[in-house]
Amino acid sequence: MVGQQATGVQDISETPWLDKDADSLVRIKGITKKFGEFTAVNNVDLDIYQGELFCLLGGSGCGKTTLLRMLAGFETPTSGSILIDGIDMSEVPPYERPTNMMFQSYALFPHMTVEKNIAFGLKQDKLPNSEIDDRIDGILKLVELQDYKKRRPQQLSGGQRQRVALARALVKEPKLLLLDEPLAALDKKLRKQTQFELANIQEQVGITFVVVTHDQEEAMTLSSRIAVMDKGEFVQTGTPTEIYEFPDSRFIADFIGSANILDGQIVKDGTDHVRVSTELGEIYIDHGQSIKEGSPVWVAIRPEKIHLSKNAPKKSGPNQAVGMVDDIGYLGNTSIYKIRLADDRIIDVTAPNQIRPKNRTHLITWEDKIYLHWDASSAMLLNK
Repeated sequence: MVGQQATGVQDISETPWLDKDADSLVRIKGITKKFGEFTAVNNVDLDIYQGELFCLLGGSGCGKTTLLRMLAGFETPTSGSILIDGIDMSEVPPYERPTNMMFQSYALFPHMTVEKNIAFGLKQDKLPNSEIDDRIDGILKLVELQDYKKRRPQQLSGGQRQRVALARALVKEPKLLLLDEPLAALDKKLRKQTQFELANIQEQVGITFVVVTHDQEEAMTLSSRIAVMDKGEFVQTGTPTEIYEFPDSRFIADFIGSANILDGQIVKDGTDHVRVSTELGEIYIDHGQSIKEGSPVWVAIRPEKIHLSKNAPKKSGPNQAVGMVDDIGYLGNTSIYKIRLADDRIIDVTAPNQIRPKNRTHLITWEDKIYLHWDASSAMLLNK
């Protein structure tokens, strides 16, 4: 790991999707699912690799849960195939697949204790009692519920019930664990804490997780890779960094996080830079993209990439603007500024509150004249 940090080179074993010779654990090929005339999933292809924590991300009705249910065997594809560990699942019923599923509601048996809830699937499989006891002890230790095994679900907090449901799903040692909005029932603070716990548990057990979520922050925190879905199709698949920093469409830039999106036109397209004319002025981007001069494009700038100053720049140039503070949202660790430009366009800017001010005189406040600038690498050029 020290070598990786020093050189910036990542071990290919940690990124199997970049290895052309790597075998996928899950191979989805041309899967389509129709309900009457409605197409819920439209001819999608996807490879998921052993040990990944993979997220299917999208809004309501995008097809992500339908795809998860087809992996589990609860829905039958209209066309296409699903292979798990090289075996075609077309004729394999849910209870014979090497998968397990954790539902959003947790679906715990209220009349059973924690240990009996976890043991239920193992008893159905008729495992020896000694093996069941060993597995329960191990999984309770993993989810840190050793002291709660005699309690019933109603005696547990929401976070504890979530861990019981996870333990019950993991104890059967599936090759693939499917999780449908696993943290949706938790409050915001507990959800953030549990995101890291879930990722740590997945890393310890080494089982491949496929998580369905509509929560962008959850997907970014948890996953090795994300597939963003819209209208039954994959719009972009990549690591959280790739999805956020290098969106390949206006939809992704707008859907993931926040972005100021500007209409523009290519003024100059060089091998190592692009100049774009926008309503915000000229924007210089320090990478080329082989787009014909005069072509219409969009430029997206994340709010946190923009710098604010009360002082005018020493010289004019690209990647600058001036406006007035129209509104401020104080969030404690960060502040959100709404900057109104001369043409009444609003630009969002976020800034960390790194230093506790001694007084208010140096604070940026309402109706201040403010100068904006951003680095040449910060803007994102989009042509679709």
